[in-house]
Amino acid sequence: MITLHGSEGVVAEGQDCAARPLPAHGTWLDLDDPSEAETALAETVTGLTVPSRSALSEVQNSRRLNRRRDAFYLSTPMVSFRDDDLSLRPLGFVLTPERLLTVRFQPLAAFDTVKARQAERDGPASSVETFLALVEELIDRLADTLETLSDELDSLSTRIFTFDTSANGNDRREESGPKSFAPKRRDLALRRLLRAIGRRGKALSKLRAALLGLGRILPYVAGEAEGWLKPEERARCESLRLDVASLDEFETRLSETVQFLLDATLGLINMEQNNTFRVLTVVSVIGIPPTLMASVYGMNFKHMPELDWTFGYPFGLAVIAASALVPAVYFKLKGWF
Repeated sequence: MITLHGSEGVVAEGQDCAARPLPAHGTWLDLDDPSEAETALAETVTGLTVPSRSALSEVQNSRRLNRRRDAFYLSTPMVSFRDDDLSLRPLGFVLTPERLLTVRFQPLAAFDTVKARQAERDGPASSVETFLALVEELIDRLADTLETLSDELDSLSTRIFTFDTSANGNDRREESGPKSFAPKRRDLALRRLLRAIGRRGKALSKLRAALLGLGRILPYVAGEAEGWLKPEERARCESLRLDVASLDEFETRLSETVQFLLDATLGLINMEQNNTFRVLTVVSVIGIPPTLMASVYGMNFKHMPELDWTFGYPFGLAVIAASALVPAVYFKLKGWF
Protein backbone atom coordinates (compact mmCIF):
# COMPACT_ATOMS: atom_id res chain seq x y z
CA MET A 1 0.00 0.00 0.00
CA ILE A 2 1.25 3.48 -0.88
CA THR A 3 -0.17 6.62 0.69
CA LEU A 4 0.81 10.29 0.49
CA HIS A 5 0.20 12.27 3.68
CA GLY A 6 0.33 15.95 4.46
CA SER A 7 -0.17 18.15 7.48
CA GLU A 8 -3.95 17.77 7.11
CA GLY A 9 -4.17 14.05 6.48
CA VAL A 10 -4.24 11.84 3.39
CA VAL A 11 -3.35 13.64 0.16
CA ALA A 12 -3.40 10.69 -2.25
CA GLU A 13 -3.47 6.90 -2.24
CA GLY A 14 -2.36 4.18 -4.66
CA GLN A 15 -2.12 5.26 -8.30
CA ASP A 16 -3.38 8.73 -7.37
CA CYS A 17 0.10 9.37 -5.97
CA ALA A 18 1.36 9.52 -9.56
CA ALA A 19 0.17 13.12 -9.92
CA ARG A 20 2.91 15.41 -11.24
CA PRO A 21 4.27 17.36 -9.51
CA LEU A 22 3.63 16.21 -5.98
CA PRO A 23 1.60 18.75 -4.02
CA ALA A 24 3.70 20.92 -1.74
CA HIS A 25 1.64 19.92 1.30
CA GLY A 26 2.22 16.22 0.61
CA THR A 27 5.36 15.67 2.64
CA TRP A 28 5.17 12.01 3.72
CA LEU A 29 4.95 9.04 1.37
CA ASP A 30 4.26 5.84 3.34
CA LEU A 31 4.89 2.45 1.72
CA ASP A 32 3.34 -0.38 3.72
CA ASP A 33 4.65 -3.73 2.41
CA PRO A 34 4.85 -2.29 -1.13
CA SER A 35 4.64 -4.30 -4.30
CA GLU A 36 7.16 -3.87 -7.10
CA ALA A 37 4.71 -1.63 -8.95
CA GLU A 38 4.20 0.58 -5.91
CA THR A 39 7.95 0.79 -5.36
CA ALA A 40 8.48 1.84 -8.95
CA LEU A 41 5.69 4.41 -8.64
CA ALA A 42 7.23 5.89 -5.51
CA GLU A 43 10.61 6.19 -7.21
CA THR A 44 9.01 7.86 -10.23
CA VAL A 45 7.05 10.50 -8.33
CA THR A 46 9.78 11.34 -5.79
CA GLY A 47 12.97 10.78 -7.73
CA LEU A 48 14.33 8.86 -4.75
CA THR A 49 15.58 5.29 -4.65
CA VAL A 50 13.28 3.11 -2.55
CA PRO A 51 15.40 0.59 -0.59
CA SER A 52 14.40 -3.03 -0.90
CA ARG A 53 13.61 -5.27 2.05
CA SER A 54 16.95 -7.03 1.73
CA ALA A 55 18.78 -3.69 1.70
CA LEU A 56 16.92 -2.54 4.80
CA SER A 57 17.83 -5.80 6.53
CA GLU A 58 21.57 -5.20 6.21
CA VAL A 59 23.33 -5.16 9.58
CA GLN A 60 26.36 -3.02 8.71
CA ASN A 61 26.17 0.48 10.13
CA SER A 62 27.26 1.95 6.78
CA ARG A 63 24.29 0.24 5.13
CA ARG A 64 21.79 1.38 7.71
CA LEU A 65 22.95 4.99 7.82
CA ASN A 66 24.09 6.70 4.66
CA ARG A 67 23.62 9.92 2.74
CA ARG A 68 23.09 10.48 -0.96
CA ARG A 69 23.18 14.17 -1.75
CA ASP A 70 20.44 15.71 0.44
CA ALA A 71 18.67 12.39 1.13
CA PHE A 72 19.34 10.34 4.24
CA TYR A 73 18.77 6.60 3.94
CA LEU A 74 18.08 5.19 7.39
CA SER A 75 16.97 1.75 8.51
CA THR A 76 16.42 -0.11 11.76
CA PRO A 77 14.84 -3.39 12.84
CA MET A 78 11.49 -2.77 14.49
CA VAL A 79 9.27 -5.04 16.56
CA SER A 80 5.63 -5.60 15.71
CA PHE A 81 4.39 -4.63 19.23
CA ARG A 82 2.02 -7.61 19.26
CA ASP A 83 1.69 -9.41 22.59
CA ASP A 84 1.73 -12.82 20.93
CA ASP A 85 4.55 -12.10 18.49
CA LEU A 86 7.22 -9.42 18.90
CA SER A 87 8.73 -10.26 15.51
CA LEU A 88 11.46 -8.06 14.02
CA ARG A 89 11.05 -6.59 10.55
CA PRO A 90 13.03 -3.85 8.85
CA LEU A 91 11.83 -0.25 8.88
CA GLY A 92 13.30 2.30 6.48
CA PHE A 93 13.29 6.09 6.28
CA VAL A 94 14.36 8.23 3.33
CA LEU A 95 14.54 11.76 4.66
CA THR A 96 15.03 14.95 2.64
CA PRO A 97 14.28 18.58 3.54
CA GLU A 98 11.07 18.39 1.48
CA ARG A 99 9.93 14.76 1.71
CA LEU A 100 9.86 11.77 4.03
CA LEU A 101 9.52 8.32 2.51
CA THR A 102 8.93 5.40 4.87
CA VAL A 103 9.15 1.72 3.95
CA ARG A 104 7.75 -0.86 6.35
CA PHE A 105 6.60 -4.47 6.22
CA GLN A 106 4.21 -4.68 9.15
CA PRO A 107 1.41 -2.62 10.71
CA LEU A 108 2.75 -0.15 13.29
CA ALA A 109 0.46 1.71 15.67
CA ALA A 110 2.93 4.61 15.83
CA PHE A 111 2.28 5.35 12.16
CA ASP A 112 -1.48 5.22 12.68
CA THR A 113 -1.18 7.67 15.58
CA VAL A 114 0.79 10.21 13.54
CA LYS A 115 -1.65 9.84 10.63
CA ALA A 116 -4.57 10.44 12.99
CA ARG A 117 -2.95 13.64 14.23
CA GLN A 118 -2.52 14.84 10.68
CA ALA A 119 -6.13 14.04 9.91
CA GLU A 120 -7.12 16.21 12.87
CA ARG A 121 -4.96 19.04 11.48
CA ASP A 122 -2.79 18.85 14.56
CA GLY A 123 0.03 16.81 13.11
CA PRO A 124 3.54 17.57 11.89
CA ALA A 125 3.84 19.70 8.78
CA SER A 126 7.38 19.20 7.47
CA SER A 127 9.27 16.04 6.61
CA VAL A 128 11.59 16.41 9.61
CA GLU A 129 8.67 17.01 11.98
CA THR A 130 6.95 13.90 10.63
CA PHE A 131 10.15 11.87 11.02
CA LEU A 132 10.63 13.02 14.61
CA ALA A 133 6.96 12.40 15.42
CA LEU A 134 7.23 8.83 14.12
CA VAL A 135 10.43 8.17 16.07
CA GLU A 136 8.87 9.63 19.20
CA GLU A 137 5.82 7.39 18.91
CA LEU A 138 8.01 4.34 18.33
CA ILE A 139 10.05 5.17 21.42
CA ASP A 140 6.86 5.60 23.48
CA ARG A 141 5.65 2.17 22.43
CA LEU A 142 9.01 0.59 23.14
CA ALA A 143 8.85 2.14 26.61
CA ASP A 144 5.32 0.79 27.17
CA THR A 145 6.41 -2.70 26.09
CA LEU A 146 9.42 -2.62 28.40
CA GLU A 147 7.21 -1.54 31.31
CA THR A 148 4.85 -4.43 30.59
CA LEU A 149 7.77 -6.87 30.52
CA SER A 150 9.03 -5.41 33.80
CA ASP A 151 5.67 -6.12 35.46
CA GLU A 152 5.64 -9.66 34.04
CA LEU A 153 9.15 -10.34 35.31
CA ASP A 154 8.17 -9.06 38.74
CA SER A 155 5.23 -11.49 38.74
CA LEU A 156 7.53 -14.33 37.65
CA SER A 157 9.96 -13.43 40.43
CA THR A 158 7.19 -13.70 43.01
CA ARG A 159 6.12 -17.09 41.67
CA ILE A 160 9.67 -18.44 41.62
CA PHE A 161 10.56 -17.41 45.16
CA THR A 162 7.23 -18.54 46.61
CA PHE A 163 7.18 -21.75 44.58
CA ASP A 164 6.77 -24.07 47.58
CA THR A 165 4.31 -21.92 49.51
CA SER A 166 1.79 -20.54 47.04
CA ALA A 167 0.42 -20.96 43.55
CA ASN A 168 -1.02 -18.18 41.45
CA GLY A 169 -4.14 -19.40 39.76
CA ASN A 170 -4.75 -16.14 37.88
CA ASP A 171 -1.89 -16.46 35.39
CA ARG A 172 -2.32 -17.86 31.93
CA ARG A 173 -2.65 -21.62 31.76
CA GLU A 174 0.74 -22.33 30.23
CA GLU A 175 2.51 -20.29 32.92
CA SER A 176 0.45 -20.88 36.06
CA GLY A 177 1.78 -22.93 38.95
CA PRO A 178 -0.03 -25.95 40.35
CA LYS A 179 -2.34 -25.80 43.33
CA SER A 180 -0.79 -28.98 44.62
CA PHE A 181 2.89 -29.76 44.43
CA ALA A 182 3.06 -33.44 43.52
CA PRO A 183 6.33 -34.31 41.74
CA LYS A 184 4.81 -34.40 38.27
CA ARG A 185 3.05 -31.09 38.75
CA ARG A 186 6.17 -29.51 40.23
CA ASP A 187 8.10 -30.61 37.16
CA LEU A 188 5.42 -29.19 34.85
CA ALA A 189 5.35 -25.91 36.78
CA LEU A 190 9.12 -25.54 36.51
CA ARG A 191 8.97 -26.23 32.77
CA ARG A 192 6.34 -23.51 32.41
CA LEU A 193 8.48 -21.09 34.37
CA LEU A 194 11.45 -21.79 32.12
CA ARG A 195 9.33 -21.22 29.01
CA ALA A 196 7.93 -17.97 30.44
CA ILE A 197 11.40 -16.65 31.28
CA GLY A 198 12.69 -17.68 27.85
CA ARG A 199 9.89 -15.80 26.09
CA ARG A 200 10.66 -12.63 28.06
CA GLY A 201 14.34 -12.95 27.31
CA LYS A 202 13.65 -13.39 23.61
CA ALA A 203 11.33 -10.36 23.59
CA LEU A 204 13.95 -8.23 25.35
CA SER A 205 16.60 -9.13 22.79
CA LYS A 206 14.31 -7.95 19.99
CA LEU A 207 13.43 -4.74 21.81
CA ARG A 208 17.12 -4.09 22.34
CA ALA A 209 17.76 -4.44 18.59
CA ALA A 210 15.05 -1.85 17.89
CA LEU A 211 16.43 0.51 20.53
CA LEU A 212 19.96 0.24 19.18
CA GLY A 213 18.71 1.04 15.68
CA LEU A 214 16.85 4.16 16.79
CA GLY A 215 19.75 5.12 19.04
CA ARG A 216 22.08 5.22 16.01
CA ILE A 217 19.67 7.03 13.71
CA LEU A 218 19.01 10.07 15.92
CA PRO A 219 22.60 11.32 16.45
CA TYR A 220 23.40 10.58 12.80
CA VAL A 221 20.55 12.78 11.57
CA ALA A 222 21.32 15.49 14.14
CA GLY A 223 24.94 15.61 13.03
CA GLU A 224 24.63 15.20 9.26
CA ALA A 225 21.50 17.33 8.76
CA GLU A 226 22.58 20.13 11.05
CA GLY A 227 22.48 22.61 8.17
CA TRP A 228 18.74 22.29 7.58
CA LEU A 229 17.46 21.36 11.03
CA LYS A 230 15.79 24.05 13.07
CA PRO A 231 17.14 24.66 16.60
CA GLU A 232 14.01 23.18 18.14
CA GLU A 233 14.35 20.10 15.91
CA ARG A 234 17.97 19.59 16.97
CA ALA A 235 16.90 19.91 20.60
CA ARG A 236 14.13 17.38 20.01
CA CYS A 237 16.61 14.96 18.43
CA GLU A 238 18.81 15.24 21.50
CA SER A 239 15.85 14.71 23.82
CA LEU A 240 14.80 11.59 21.91
CA ARG A 241 18.38 10.30 21.95
CA LEU A 242 18.45 10.63 25.73
CA ASP A 243 15.12 8.80 25.93
CA VAL A 244 16.56 5.92 23.91
CA ALA A 245 19.65 5.85 26.15
CA SER A 246 17.50 5.64 29.28
CA LEU A 247 15.39 2.85 27.76
CA ASP A 248 18.57 1.02 26.80
CA GLU A 249 19.71 1.14 30.43
CA PHE A 250 16.28 -0.05 31.57
CA GLU A 251 16.41 -2.93 29.08
CA THR A 252 19.86 -3.90 30.35
CA ARG A 253 18.50 -4.09 33.89
CA LEU A 254 15.59 -6.24 32.71
CA SER A 255 18.00 -8.55 30.87
CA GLU A 256 19.97 -8.96 34.08
CA THR A 257 16.71 -9.76 35.87
CA VAL A 258 15.90 -12.40 33.26
CA GLN A 259 19.31 -14.00 33.81
CA PHE A 260 18.81 -13.89 37.58
CA LEU A 261 15.38 -15.52 37.34
CA LEU A 262 16.75 -18.12 34.94
CA ASP A 263 19.52 -18.98 37.42
CA ALA A 264 17.00 -19.16 40.25
CA THR A 265 14.71 -21.48 38.28
CA LEU A 266 17.63 -23.72 37.33
CA GLY A 267 18.57 -23.76 41.02
CA LEU A 268 15.07 -24.99 41.87
CA ILE A 269 15.38 -27.69 39.22
CA ASN A 270 18.74 -28.76 40.66
CA MET A 271 17.18 -28.95 44.12
CA GLU A 272 14.38 -31.12 42.76
CA GLN A 273 16.93 -33.42 41.16
CA ASN A 274 18.95 -33.55 44.38
CA ASN A 275 15.81 -34.47 46.32
CA THR A 276 15.13 -37.30 43.88
CA PHE A 277 18.66 -38.66 44.17
CA ARG A 278 18.52 -38.30 47.96
CA VAL A 279 15.36 -40.39 48.13
CA LEU A 280 16.90 -43.01 45.87
CA THR A 281 20.04 -43.07 48.01
CA VAL A 282 18.07 -43.48 51.25
CA VAL A 283 15.93 -46.22 49.75
CA SER A 284 19.00 -48.09 48.54
CA VAL A 285 20.66 -47.78 51.97
CA ILE A 286 17.50 -49.02 53.70
CA GLY A 287 17.41 -51.98 51.33
CA ILE A 288 20.96 -53.13 52.06
CA PRO A 289 20.51 -54.62 55.61
CA PRO A 290 17.45 -56.77 54.72
CA THR A 291 19.24 -57.95 51.59
CA LEU A 292 22.22 -58.92 53.74
CA MET A 293 20.03 -60.84 56.24
CA ALA A 294 18.14 -62.58 53.46
CA SER A 295 21.45 -63.57 51.91
CA VAL A 296 22.68 -65.00 55.24
CA TYR A 297 19.58 -67.15 55.66
CA GLY A 298 19.69 -68.14 52.03
CA MET A 299 23.08 -69.85 52.36
CA ASN A 300 23.07 -73.67 52.03
CA PHE A 301 25.28 -74.66 54.96
CA LYS A 302 24.52 -78.00 56.68
CA HIS A 303 24.81 -76.72 60.21
CA MET A 304 22.53 -73.70 60.63
CA PRO A 305 20.89 -73.77 64.07
CA GLU A 306 17.93 -71.65 62.97
CA LEU A 307 16.86 -74.40 60.57
CA ASP A 308 15.85 -76.60 63.50
CA TRP A 309 14.01 -73.87 65.40
CA THR A 310 10.25 -74.07 65.52
CA PHE A 311 9.98 -70.33 65.01
CA GLY A 312 13.10 -70.01 62.89
CA TYR A 313 11.23 -68.79 59.80
CA PRO A 314 9.26 -66.08 61.64
CA PHE A 315 12.50 -65.13 63.42
CA GLY A 316 14.29 -64.67 60.08
CA LEU A 317 11.43 -62.58 58.70
CA ALA A 318 11.44 -60.43 61.83
CA VAL A 319 15.20 -59.85 61.59
CA ILE A 320 14.85 -58.84 57.94
CA ALA A 321 11.96 -56.47 58.74
CA ALA A 322 13.82 -54.96 61.70
CA SER A 323 16.95 -54.44 59.61
CA ALA A 324 14.87 -52.39 57.17
CA LEU A 325 12.80 -50.55 59.79
CA VAL A 326 15.68 -49.34 61.97
CA PRO A 327 17.48 -47.37 59.15
CA ALA A 328 14.13 -46.00 57.92
CA VAL A 329 13.27 -44.64 61.37
CA TYR A 330 16.76 -43.22 61.75
CA PHE A 331 16.64 -41.38 58.41
CA LYS A 332 13.14 -40.16 59.18
CA LEU A 333 14.26 -38.68 62.50
CA LYS A 334 17.17 -37.00 60.75
CA GLY A 335 14.76 -35.47 58.26
CA TRP A 336 16.51 -36.96 55.25
CA PHE A 337 13.27 -38.02 53.60
